[in-house]
Amino acid sequence: MARLSPLEASERRLGYLMLAPAVILLLVTALYPIAALIRESFSHNVLTEPWMAKPWVGLDNFAKAMGDPRFWEASANTLLYVIVTVPGAVAMGLGLALLANQPFRIKWPVRLGLLLPWALPLVFAGLIFRWFFEFQQGLVNNALLFVGLSPVNWLTRETPAFIAICIAIIWKTSSFAALVLLAGLQTIPKSLYEAAEVDGASKWRQFLEITLPMLMPAIFVALIFRTITAIQTFDIPKAMTDGGPGKSNETLAMYIHSTTIDALDFGYGSTLAVLMFVLSAVLTSFYLRHTRRDPSGGRH
Repeated sequence: MARLSPLEASERRLGYLMLAPAVILLLVTALYPIAALIRESFSHNVLTEPWMAKPWVGLDNFAKAMGDPRFWEASANTLLYVIVTVPGAVAMGLGLALLANQPFRIKWPVRLGLLLPWALPLVFAGLIFRWFFEFQQGLVNNALLFVGLSPVNWLTRETPAFIAICIAIIWKTSSFAALVLLAGLQTIPKSLYEAAEVDGASKWRQFLEITLPMLMPAIFVALIFRTITAIQTFDIPKAMTDGGPGKSNETLAMYIHSTTIDALDFGYGSTLAVLMFVLSAVLTSFYLRHTRRDPSGGRH
């Protein structure tokens, strides 16, 4: 290894010094809480049973989770929300981004419309859609009655409640996807479209051959962030149905909340949180493996 000059050594020390605050902040705010969570997952710590507390129970909590039907049902519900709402939000976001990217003379109202759903608190969005799907006074059932159809018990039946929650989540999260995709659209050179028009390519052909391939990195970014937040889905189903009817639409995050806050079982709740973290890491790594591939099948 070549010996560093005094100037290069000084610059390297300065670089380490400038990085130190960020590294310390990362250790304090991210790595330490994760390590503490993992440590807690190996303990039996129920605040309502302090005489039963054990500092170490090994893999007992994980074995309990593997045999817990409620854990598997909540995990299945979470995956269903991921499968339905992630593609739905990205597809709707793509449409909104394409609309916002049109050459309007006044663009700020359109882009403000993208920001408003994203800025709206999740619980507030859930309460709004709970009112929309309310049986007697909700706008959705009023619209069904207006066209001669029967009203639906949206929030008290398993499948209609799932559909209503998915619609609310897609509406709320599509604006974030639209903002990410709009940024990607604005990096595509206009000269590509001009050349395609000269060659006689239709708008649809331009979309397939230019827009989608050039937008794939932004689409993958939107998919990654939406998948992570979809795995953590809590506020909207909590506000709309409280995971109901019964526990049929309960998510893993809601089960963790119920275990730690309601039952005060921090050991088992930490185990469930670790398993949710593992699920998030697995799905995210799937995306990251595909983002490393170029269109020809090679790797970046």
